[in-house]
Amino acid sequence: MSTVTGGGLEGLAGRAGALGEVYHIGLRVPDIDVAKAELSASMGLQWASPLHLDMKPWLPGEGYKEFELTLAESVEGPVHVELSHGTPGSIWDHNFGVGLHHFGVWVEDVGATVEGLVREGWTIEMAAKSPEEGYGHFAYIRSPSGIVFEPVSAASKEKHERWWSGGSFA
Repeated sequence: MSTVTGGGLEGLAGRAGALGEVYHIGLRVPDIDVAKAELSASMGLQWASPLHLDMKPWLPGEGYKEFELTLAESVEGPVHVELSHGTPGSIWDHNFGVGLHHFGVWVEDVGATVEGLVREGWTIEMAAKSPEEGYGHFAYIRSPSGIVFEPVSAASKEKHERWWSGGSFA
């Protein structure tokens, strides 16, 4: 068996391309605890404490909607595995498909990133805030070929690092 170096998840880490620096791969799952157990057993991953969030994001054509979201992220990085499970009908609803959902990337300016991608033909799926409010600290945006990216404000990096280290996310 040969080993290839310089690729895989490690190859994504620290790359600051046009979309930002990849820091997580988001998976939609029907059961966070089952998925954590499977990935712990198969990949040796350990997990930050799950977050249970009441979300009120903005959706194009619908405005603000309320959803519940449970998240867990691996503490191992630099590219983390994020497990998400959300309210039926939300972007995190596993009934829309289990498995790879998106790539999370750190960006300096979520609004500028989203606006630039929209000009290139990308489609906004959801954002923390409306376009008039600059999209907030995150957004989900779909490429013309269907790949979803989540630009996340680099200003929230410190609270993520604290969470991955066993502290609170607040």
